[in-house]
Amino acid sequence: MIFPWQTGLWGQLQAAQVRQPHALLIHGPAGVGKLALAEHYAQSLLCEAKVPRQAPCGECDGCRWFVAGSHPDFRRVEPESLARRLEDPEDAEESAPSSGKRAKPSSEIKVDQVRALDSFLNLKSHRGGRRVALVHPAEAMNPSAANALLKGLEEPPPGAFFLLVSHRPARLLATVRSRCVAVPVPAPDPRVSAEWLAQQGAKEAGPWLAFSGGAPLLALQHAQGSGEALARMREALRAGDREALAGVNDREQLEALAEVLLKHALDVAFASCGGKARFGEARPSTSVAAWLRYARKAGRNRALARHPLNPRLFAEEMLGEMPKE
Repeated sequence: MIFPWQTGLWGQLQAAQVRQPHALLIHGPAGVGKLALAEHYAQSLLCEAKVPRQAPCGECDGCRWFVAGSHPDFRRVEPESLARRLEDPEDAEESAPSSGKRAKPSSEIKVDQVRALDSFLNLKSHRGGRRVALVHPAEAMNPSAANALLKGLEEPPPGAFFLLVSHRPARLLATVRSRCVAVPVPAPDPRVSAEWLAQQGAKEAGPWLAFSGGAPLLALQHAQGSGEALARMREALRAGDREALAGVNDREQLEALAEVLLKHALDVAFASCGGKARFGEARPSTSVAAWLRYARKAGRNRALARHPLNPRLFAEEMLGEMPKE
């Protein structure tokens, strides 16, 4: 399935299929539907309909197996932490060790996961067509995994196809990017996003769409409940309640706080330069340079928040460095 704002992009992907590239890099901001677009394209490559179509038929064996997640010529490579979210809770409980503390799932794509593709891609197709490997998000590959994938991209086996989906393509090796046909996926027109969100029954869709940088899927997640912690942080920030902001207990909350502070700093800087706040509301300040420096550091802090730091101490440090209004 593709989203209403992806019709033009789908046409570009169909044209790319005619040119027969061996790898696509579908990239853009989080929450604009890149993964859904990549999955739809992978299904079209594996569709066995004899009559050429503009989209996968949804009726052949290939399409049915793909939708069921059991197509023998398709492999998905993702971090363990992402795969665990999609896991059935009962299956996850059964697979957990009977004793001892369960290890925290990795947020990286490891080299063993990429090397496991070799035997898959170098074997003959089960259905006489292509073998498709989807890597998501590609920037989650650690350096060893990226170099292992590079070997396959440089000398792809006959019939092998790579689909890389990335939120931050600049974090990929330049050599990996250069061996893929880039397909940028921008945020859709705000009017199209707003109409789609209204159809989904999203509440307060407008503010969440602004905070999400125009990404409709991310805005929908926030509007449906995942944004409650963000909303409390934003309210505390407007009220100047730094004590409430500092009360974070885990890395997920810490990353959310870093995002709220980053977007607030950018909005203050925009408003101070005579522009319009992009992510919410902000009052102008005379310390534009200080807010821009703080925004730059907040961007680094958002990445650092994923590391094993003391959440409360790091939150207090971020708040203590915030410029005065």
